[in-house]
Amino acid sequence: MPRYVVLYNFTDQGLKSIKDTVSRAAEVRKANESRGFKVIGTYWTQGEYDIVSIVEAPSEESMLAGLFNIAETGNVHSTTLRAFDESEMASALSKS
Repeated sequence: MPRYVVLYNFTDQGLKSIKDTVSRAAEVRKANESRGFKVIGTYWTQGEYDIVSIVEAPSEESMLAGLFNIAETGNVHSTTLRAFDESEMASALSKS
């Protein structure tokens, strides 16, 4: 399954209800797992980003749909990075 690192920043709306962030993340995780995602981890961070999630998605299209579902709540903005493990990187390099 494709793996992604998702970097989130709270919006003003998300900050106004910051005390609900853990429960909102749990709801999103449950919904995504019911759609076939595997959430490897979600971490609240200090620095440039507020939350970092590592997710495996059934497909790129599923990942895009999942990001849209999160975005429409208006609590966060995200930056998404496709992540490749060692074997995936070695396979890609062997094709160049």
